[in-house]
Amino acid sequence: MAELTPKERMAIERHPMPEQRPEDRVKNFDEVPLGFADENAKREAARCLDCKTPQCVEGCPVRIDIPAFIKLIEKGDFDASAKKLRETNFLPAICGRVCPQDQQCELVCIIGKRGKPVAIGSLERFASDYERDNGLRKVPEVAASTGKKVAVVGSGPAGMTAAYEIRKRGHDVTVFEAFHRGGGVLVYGIPRFRLPLAVIDEDINFLEQMGVKFMYNTIVGKSMSLDDLMGPEWGFDSIFVGTGAGLPKMTGVPGENLNGVYSANEYLTRVYLMGANNFPDNVTPLYQGKKVGIIGAGNTAMDAARTAKRLGADVTVYYRRSEEEAPARTEELHHAKEEFITFKFLSNPTEFVGDDNFFIRQIKCDVMELGEADDSGRRRPQPTGESFVDDCDTAIMALGCDVNPIIPTSNPEIEVNKWGVVVANPETGATSKKGVFAGGDLITGGSTVIQAMGQAKVAAAALHEYVMSNGNAFGYWQD
Repeated sequence: MAELTPKERMAIERHPMPEQRPEDRVKNFDEVPLGFADENAKREAARCLDCKTPQCVEGCPVRIDIPAFIKLIEKGDFDASAKKLRETNFLPAICGRVCPQDQQCELVCIIGKRGKPVAIGSLERFASDYERDNGLRKVPEVAASTGKKVAVVGSGPAGMTAAYEIRKRGHDVTVFEAFHRGGGVLVYGIPRFRLPLAVIDEDINFLEQMGVKFMYNTIVGKSMSLDDLMGPEWGFDSIFVGTGAGLPKMTGVPGENLNGVYSANEYLTRVYLMGANNFPDNVTPLYQGKKVGIIGAGNTAMDAARTAKRLGADVTVYYRRSEEEAPARTEELHHAKEEFITFKFLSNPTEFVGDDNFFIRQIKCDVMELGEADDSGRRRPQPTGESFVDDCDTAIMALGCDVNPIIPTSNPEIEVNKWGVVVANPETGATSKKGVFAGGDLITGGSTVIQAMGQAKVAAAALHEYVMSNGNAFGYWQD
């Protein structure tokens, strides 16, 4: 299609990703989007104008050469397209599924100014899936051994990326993970209908094939300290920490401690990490009633709502602002509505009411209206004086998370800000503790997969320079 004029390319309509029907998918945990067929991918790729100054690249935190990989799809060279992606992105199959492209690369796509942007995320997924499905992925080349040992704490997107970038440079890398399997928030926080386990496992397996070692069921900060890791027993020359933001926020309203009230973090972890949806085949139980209330309207709220629906509940989402202020991706809200989730916007829970056995039975809410904009730029919700009560036998709080506090509290010399977020040099990822670098939600308080990856790449490059100078590079830290 190289002969197409820009006008002809812009006339091609965006190709929608085929999906499972809502009536079918609420009965299973299989992935909802089904992926492009070859010809559909080539047709969608033909919409790219191959701009001289591609804004999409600027909109990507890891600077993927987006026009280059898309043009290779248009030419039908899908394997080369996947290889082009992997030059800058170790996790394209994951990013193609969970990145908020509508807020990053696709937001600034030139075609999007006159119509719908090129489906960059869907094409990224297509190329990486083609590579995996056809057994074309090769184990990355690793540089000759440097004799240096590096510990990576946490195996989420930041930890996986750091391990890849550091191992690629020839260092001996060990990843420490608190849970019994790798992937971090990708495993315990994102439902299988959005991100299949096989996609995550493929990347973990490739790290292992590169020589990265994993030590599971080990909580650094409890099982051993950072100083232990850099001491004579373990002998690590440097540490990258990517332990994320996994401390749930709660509402603080009466009844919050009743049976049947969960944080979204606990609820999703029980289902997706511990397999509670298959109890008693798996030993972790999950109490869930027939009427489930979700508090919040972000992506995690949509994940919890859609999971509860698949487990047979009648689900209502309560959010104190309007739909326009909801922080969830447009696609996630759309999918939730398709799956028969009820939304009660401008509703603020004020109490959970229990029975004599301390199980939740009702939820009380204030009816809200929007006032002037607050510091976040969104209109401030305020009570109207009206209220209502709904039956509810399970409530799930999806109000965001704070930084995992184990590393900061066990290492008081690591500087944190007033919200407990670790302070790191944005150009190096260096923390205030010598030899310790950090990236991901630990230094942002909560961000996207690809932003965590970008920070991990920056920190890995600086960490490499640090260890190769035997701890003397840059004068980061004074002895």
